Amino acid sequence: MVLGASNVSRGLARLAATVRARVGSPVDLFTAAGHGRAYGVSSRVGLRRLPSILASGLWRALDREQIEHPSALLTDVGNELLYGLGVAAVARGVREAALRLADRGASIVITGLPLASIARVGAVRYRLLRTFYVPGCLLSLRDINDASRWLDDELRVITADTGGTFLEQPADWYGLDALHVKRSRLDDLLSRVADAWQLPPAGGRPRASLAEWAALGSRAAEVRSLARRPRLTRQPVADRRGLRVWMY
Repeated sequence: MVLGASNVSRGLARLAATVRARVGSPVDLFTAAGHGRAYGVSSRVGLRRLPSILASGLWRALDREQIEHPSALLTDVGNELLYGLGVAAVARGVREAALRLADRGASIVITGLPLASIARVGAVRYRLLRTFYVPGCLLSLRDINDASRWLDDELRVITADTGGTFLEQPADWYGLDALHVKRSRLDDLLSRVADAWQLPPAGGRPRASLAEWAALGSRAAEVRSLARRPRLTRQPVADRRGLRVWMY
């Protein structure tokens, strides 16, 4: 089970390849992600709106499928800060998601915020990024830095309270926007996650085929809206070679 936002969506084919290389098949991969996705509130990017992760169909699917010995990743935390939520509210959403996963017996990994990457952003770059990604955000650069450090501390507490593993993210994993892991470093992130899940080592470097990239990249979440019109996608979105992928 992988909960997050744009980095999960960008690395989904790599994630599927990594899991299959390290555990074989069959594998069920449940995701709740998408660009701009948030844990506790609905999110909109362009004309596309997604429900919050907490309100998604993921939890219903997990209960229906009854997965044994699940592993879970919570990542890409903090989009809600840019949407105007306070740190306490963001942390409550992540904690609720982590507790739901813990109640289902999951081995939990939570990634911290890329604090070193965020700290390197200057005032001019921040104004450009804010205008491009979240033009409605009113937070100053100092506000973002303070909130990010506080939220990172909260994530560490949530990790400890749910018996999980906390992963720090080095600054050199991130590019110019300080939000997205470089494609060249996605494998490093996923490898550390798989190690934290205590999965067997892979025989070689996992590779996703072009067919898998295309297949997963063209699929959509179970519930979303486009231009305020609801769209539904039957799940799982992929069922091939012992791998089933569910998107919520």
